[in-house]
Amino acid sequence: MTVFQIGDRVETIDDTIKGVVTKIDGQEISIESEEGFSMVYASSELMKVTESFNVSSYEVARIKKEKETPKRKKIKSLKPKERNTPKMEVDLHVHQLTNSEKGMTSHDKLNLQLETAKRQLEFAIRKRIQKVVFIHGVGEGVLKEELKYLFGRYDNVKYYDANYQKYGLGATEIYIFQNP
Repeated sequence: MTVFQIGDRVETIDDTIKGVVTKIDGQEISIESEEGFSMVYASSELMKVTESFNVSSYEVARIKKEKETPKRKKIKSLKPKERNTPKMEVDLHVHQLTNSEKGMTSHDKLNLQLETAKRQLEFAIRKRIQKVVFIHGVGEGVLKEELKYLFGRYDNVKYYDANYQKYGLGATEIYIFQNP
């Protein structure tokens, strides 16, 4: 709390009025504005102006504007299309899973893809991720059928073709039912 004395230069906090203290009556301070008007303010509405500290009208106006308009928290609204997008994508193309395919048979590649799919599915179940897209590509359909067999072994997993516009025929989306 600032202590005022008669003769102090003051400025109002909520207005751009400057003046000199002419009378002090408890918490009520009478000032004479630069225009010559006599006004009474509560001491909490005034601040002392010293030579080293000068508040410009621009700064006061900026602070007032900040006070007047309450800042709203920007809530990012999701479009219906974005709400249904999966939280996790798993690309099962062999070149994404290993640095070199040299020396790998088709059987080895398929096992690598299925092990990756099973590991990622278990991870999604543990982390309570509800939707996962497995990108398997079109090919001859062997991996797609093996994935369906894998997903069918889980009671809490429902699988279906992923969004055609985004993935074409080369992806399967799963929905994991969460236990309460």
